[in-house]
Order: sequence, then structure tokens, then C-alpha cells
Amino acid sequence: MHPKIAFSEDVGLTMSRNELQRWFLEHERPLPWREQPAPYGTWLCEVIMQQTRIDQGTAYWERFMYRWPNFQSLADASVDEVLKEWQGLGYYSRARNLHKTAQIICDEYPQGHPTELNQWLALPGVGAYTAAAICSICFGTPVAAVDGNVLRVLSRFLGIHEPIDRPSGRKPLEAFAEAWVDPKNPGRHNQALMELGALICTPHAPDCAHCPLQKECTSSFMPHKKGSMPPFKQGKTKVQDVALHFHVIHQNGRILMQQRPDHGIWGGLWTFPSTEAPWEGSFNNDVIPEPLDQCLIARGPCGTSVKHLLSHRRFHVQFWLWTCPEDCTLEMGEWHRWDSAELLALPRVLESSWED
Repeated sequence: MHPKIAFSEDVGLTMSRNELQRWFLEHERPLPWREQPAPYGTWLCEVIMQQTRIDQGTAYWERFMYRWPNFQSLADASVDEVLKEWQGLGYYSRARNLHKTAQIICDEYPQGHPTELNQWLALPGVGAYTAAAICSICFGTPVAAVDGNVLRVLSRFLGIHEPIDRPSGRKPLEAFAEAWVDPKNPGRHNQALMELGALICTPHAPDCAHCPLQKECTSSFMPHKKGSMPPFKQGKTKVQDVALHFHVIHQNGRILMQQRPDHGIWGGLWTFPSTEAPWEGSFNNDVIPEPLDQCLIARGPCGTSVKHLLSHRRFHVQFWLWTCPEDCTLEMGEWHRWDSAELLALPRVLESSWED
């Protein structure tokens, strides 16, 4: 075990913890949820900011707060309204869990909200990091909030070369984080570490010269060549290329839309009917896909193909236009006029194409 993990309360580390918080008080960004931290706004922030850039996520947070300023107003909304407001953020299970959690809190905590770590952990979509962030910031619970930024900072600080995406690398970092958290001001300590990772200890160009932990950091004098500094990962899942065909089926000024199942990609969102196929390197627009129903009349490709990258799948998307005769009845979705279909909660790949 690394000595700094075994002896986390030595004088040097206590001083580093104090230096970290002094740096944070001087350099923290003026983010709106920090002005008057409250459980609802903090929870909303932590859910939105997962897998999201701070500049993009801030705009969504402000829109959500304006439209639904508390747990009750969010619980009273429909899930379709929440999905529509979430449109463009991706990972739509977060939006469904956001809505479900608001309803649970209003049902089970009519006088307010959960205050204990285990209560937050029991809620949909609230993991160890989110629960720790809420409880440390809003209730002063002395628990470490360990996200990707924190893992990066601590792996460099301690010189951990084990892969952080495996227990051998992650568990020592989590243990150190718990031992090092400031019991008097855990919220500030956690936010300071996250801010340090966002502003100074960045993934590719860490600014070690201005880091408050420089004197104690194991990696501060290491060469900053790509791949030479922690954190290290054992490996990522290979991205799979897939051909995705969207079938734009129209009938008398209406368009056929399908709501996707809750589980899987774009859960709960609306799309054109679609089919997938192995990606063969390019689309042959002279070869029309098999019709979803024999009554459909093919009109050919609609627009140019686009790429859409998810976490482990790279979709090569082509839209195909079909006409549905008046005497044909399709049971694979709902008919909408174009203007009403645009108001549905759509995945980004459809929203972008709609704008084009």
C-alpha cells in the first residue's frame, strides 16, 4: 500500500488539504448551484453533469430550475415533458430516473427530502458519487465524492499506476479519498478536488506549476508526455460500427413515429421506425432496404447519411422515404403531423436532421 494511503493524517497531507481548500476559495468558478446550495438544485446538477460538459449542462440546469424549481413541480410533470426538456443531453435513462426520483421523494418525504446517505443511495439513478456529493455539500456528511476528476487527481497525487477502471487501482484511491476528506467541511473539500481536476489537473495538459498540491504530489515532476502520467486504464470496449436505417413513412401530410421502449438506446424517445444492419463501409443508395410492410412504396434515400456516436456504437445513419397508401393500415406507431412530431422528445440524431 502506498504510504500516503496508510498514513493519511500526517502533517504534510493535512497541510495539503488546507492548501487545496484555500486554492478553491480563491479560484472556484461562479456556478449557479453553488450560490445557495440546496438538495434539489445540487441533485439536479449532479445528474445533469454526468457525461456532460459544464457549459452545456449549466444551460440545461437553468432551464430545469426555471420550469421545475423543486421536487414537487418536477414530480407533477409528465415523463414526456421531462424527456423533451432533456433532449440533446443523451443517456436518457438519467431523465427518466430524475422524474421517478422526484416522485418517490414527494411520496416518501412529504416534509422535504432525504438527508441520509443511504436514503439517497436507495433512489433511482443515484449512485455513490451523486449521493456523496449531495450529502457532503448540503448536509455536511463527511463522505468522499469520487468522480472521474477526483480519480485523476488522486491517482497522480499518490502515483497509482494500477488501472483505475479495475478494483486494484480504484479501491486504494477510494480508500484514500475517504480518509482524506475534511470532516469539518467535506462539501468544500469534495468540490475543491473536483474543481482542481477541471481547471488544473486536466487530462492532457496539467498545469502543475499552479497546483496547490504540487509539493506533495508524486507526479508533479514527471514528464507530461501523452500516456506517461496517471491515470491509466486497462482498456476500453471497442466501438462497434452499425448501419442504422430510419424509415420516414408519410401518408397525407402525416408522418409515422414510434416511441422506443424504456430500456435500450433512446429509451422513451420518439423516432422514425428503424432497422439495423452490419456496417459494410458505405451506403449503396441504389439498394433500398426491405420495406417494413409490403404496402409501402419506396421513394429512395432522404438526404445524406450521417454518423452518430454513442458510448460503444458508431451509427451510420441513412433516412429512407416511403409513401403509405390511404388504404394501408400500419400498427407500428402513431401518425403525427410534421409540426406535432417535432414537439415530441427526439434523440439528437433526429433533432439535428430535422433542423437540416
